[in-house]
Amino acid sequence: MERLPFLVTESAGPYETLTRLPACVLLDNVRSLYNVGSFFRTADAAGVEKLYLGGITGHPPQKALTKTALGSEERVAWEHAWDVIEFLDDLRRRDFEIAAIETSVKSVDLFDWQPRFPVCVVFGHEVDGIRPEALERCDTHVRIPMLGVKHSLNVATAGGVVIYELLRKYRRLVENMR
Repeated sequence: MERLPFLVTESAGPYETLTRLPACVLLDNVRSLYNVGSFFRTADAAGVEKLYLGGITGHPPQKALTKTALGSEERVAWEHAWDVIEFLDDLRRRDFEIAAIETSVKSVDLFDWQPRFPVCVVFGHEVDGIRPEALERCDTHVRIPMLGVKHSLNVATAGGVVIYELLRKYRRLVENMR
């Protein structure tokens, strides 16, 4: 049986009028270049404004990052700094809601959270999470609901879940404004 090439036959539908998601992502000490590359792909796909790469988080050009980013690292705006506090303070001055994606006693469920756009979602180290000094600067803590025995996801998987939930909520917001 001959394989046919993938063809896009439908328009973007309800997303046609959206050009950019008013959201950015801050990665705080995400050590895996493959995870960082995956964030670049997701950011490109969902129209995220910018990736902020903090601390030990890898940045282009890196072979392992490029392997998973598949060219999206050339399309998505990004910036690296060793001190994420500078990023957070700048975002605060620009009136971003800053949301830590972290399970804590203060966390709200992702599906109940009503983000205030523009928003920055912060993800931390794969084992240690977001540094305490960065957590202190976050307006909101958001958790992804977990029904299984394991109470965590791979950071890049968590990023995909959160970013696409933001896109869904932003689309609804835009539709309700019409």
